Amino acid sequence: MSRPPDEANPAKFPSPAAAPTATPAPAWALADGSEPIGSLQEHYYDLCMEKSKKINPFILHILQKVDDEIEKRLKGITLNIAGNSRLMPVEKVTGEDFWILSKILKTNPYINGLDVRYNLLNDVGAYYAAKLLQKNTTLKYLRMTGNKIENKGGMFFAAMLQINSSLEKLDLGDCDLGMQSVIAFATVLTQNQTVKGINLNRPILYGEQEEATVHLGHMLKENHCLIQLHMCKHDIKNCGLKQLCDALYRNRSLRYLDVSCNKITHDGMKCLADVLKSNTTLEVIDLSFNRIENAGANYLSETLASHNRSLKALSVVSNNIEGEGLVVLSQSMKTNPVLSNIYIWGNKFDEATCVAYSDLIQMGRLNSNNTDVEPFEVDGRVYLAEVSNGLKKHYYWTPTYEEACSHSSNAGFALVPVGEKL
Repeated sequence: MSRPPDEANPAKFPSPAAAPTATPAPAWALADGSEPIGSLQEHYYDLCMEKSKKINPFILHILQKVDDEIEKRLKGITLNIAGNSRLMPVEKVTGEDFWILSKILKTNPYINGLDVRYNLLNDVGAYYAAKLLQKNTTLKYLRMTGNKIENKGGMFFAAMLQINSSLEKLDLGDCDLGMQSVIAFATVLTQNQTVKGINLNRPILYGEQEEATVHLGHMLKENHCLIQLHMCKHDIKNCGLKQLCDALYRNRSLRYLDVSCNKITHDGMKCLADVLKSNTTLEVIDLSFNRIENAGANYLSETLASHNRSLKALSVVSNNIEGEGLVVLSQSMKTNPVLSNIYIWGNKFDEATCVAYSDLIQMGRLNSNNTDVEPFEVDGRVYLAEVSNGLKKHYYWTPTYEEACSHSSNAGFALVPVGEKL
């Protein structure tokens, strides 16, 4: 992997005479054909000229929009340079683009969020992002989703969290993190008292010992600030979930736990159900795409019906649950006044399941916006259709017409607001 450029090394940064001419900004970025105006736009343009770097027209366009927001004296702005936008032409951001951006953001008091998901930022981009966060005290949110920073890039961020005291939300999902960097995050978060939400989805892990899960479990015993933890695709099995559950007996801050797309079965649900009898903090649990089956659903429903009064949302999407397990989960909602959101699509519906969830919706106990099924009737028989609601339906993409902000399609983020962008 390439080494981060050294600003003092002329071999890495050619002189203006040797560099190619910067590409002019397109018409849609400069409406009147003149040079860029506004402080961020102008600063970016000047830096590209000074360092003989190619101007990225997408960045220039986004900075123009941010300048307009700054002129209105708005604060708390998120600089959104997502590489998967379908709303406009995109030239993906590279590590060297981010080097220029980092110089602009270093002293800007208006921007507290940065979204650079699905670009071409490797460990070089991670180096500059981490370096920026070591010095910048206004950035509270960074989303790096889908940039292949790998283990080396992850280590840059872990080291940064030992110094930074302002960052609250960090999304490193689908970044190909390695075992070493995941363990480093677990270690650092035992001391960091600022980070409230972290996404470590889909690291590249090897081995069957669930070492990363063990370390994250130890972290949860010590950390009392983390509100949201995403561990999708961590290859968590029942033993690993037990490690997390042991920590949750002591943890009193975590409100949103995402362990979707793992290898958890009904035995793991027995541990989780026992924790939920005493834990009064967890509000959202995402168990989607595991294999808890009827037995696991029975464990959860017994606890939710008789003991737990803090959980607000539960997703058991695609867990090989049959009618018996789905019906008992619906029955638990009749005695539990707090559980408001439940997601069940992808399981094995029978007629009793369809009737049970139709009744919950008809009687007003389950709001149709708080579940991913909708009843309909054909020839006197009730069926369930899927609707586009969920805990994080729009995590990986945005609609072509506008940003996805519906509470029904991103219920987890609505119920636990600190995770709005996670």
